[in-house]
Amino acid sequence: MMRSTTIARRELTSYFYSPIAYVSMALFLLASGIFFWADFQPGQPVEMRHVFDWMVWILVFIIPVLAMGLLSQEWTSGTIETLMTAPVEDTEVVVGKFLGSLGFLTVLVGPTLIYVAMLCLYGKVDFGPIFSGYLGILLVGALFISITLFCSSLTKSSVVAAASSAAILFAITIVPYIAASQATLPTFWRKVVDQAVFKRYAEFSQGVIVTGNIVFFIAVTAVFLFMTTKVLESRRWK
Repeated sequence: MMRSTTIARRELTSYFYSPIAYVSMALFLLASGIFFWADFQPGQPVEMRHVFDWMVWILVFIIPVLAMGLLSQEWTSGTIETLMTAPVEDTEVVVGKFLGSLGFLTVLVGPTLIYVAMLCLYGKVDFGPIFSGYLGILLVGALFISITLFCSSLTKSSVVAAASSAAILFAITIVPYIAASQATLPTFWRKVVDQAVFKRYAEFSQGVIVTGNIVFFIAVTAVFLFMTTKVLESRRWK
């Protein structure tokens, strides 16, 4: 675990030397600020429903850019050889990379707490939906990072990793949301859509914490981390 922590710390630190990370943070905060304005209007409930609803769409495109090089850059630069020959297990590498990126996601989302402070100044805040909304966005973000990390393990090109992971995130998040609005959607596919990422996440943004949704996000995240570990193991012996 100590080795994973060391890798996570190194990965988190590397973000602060990357201009892409700062640009992504600026765009994320700008977009979330625009959506918060809808929650800050007179007569609106004192919560952050609009911010949380739209934040997940932003992450569909932001996270692939932030996490695309987690492993692909290691392959390209050749540092993967040093990492693979070091006394560290593949699982520790994957977990470390994942935790480092998740740490930066926390840094990315952290400044939005100022919105909570602004709501407290002008109204009586219902902290329940806000807490569950942040919990949901961290769970969704963890899932998105694990998918991008998996895509990054499959290629030496960061661009390919970003494009492929963004396509997957779009397919499991935005496509089901659009499909759900179709009145003619067959019953079977409507049941499938109801189990999609946004549908489960939406309950968090509405202030509803369902154990099944937490288990879903943790389990699927673990599956992608497991598959990433297997990819590294297969490459180690090539």
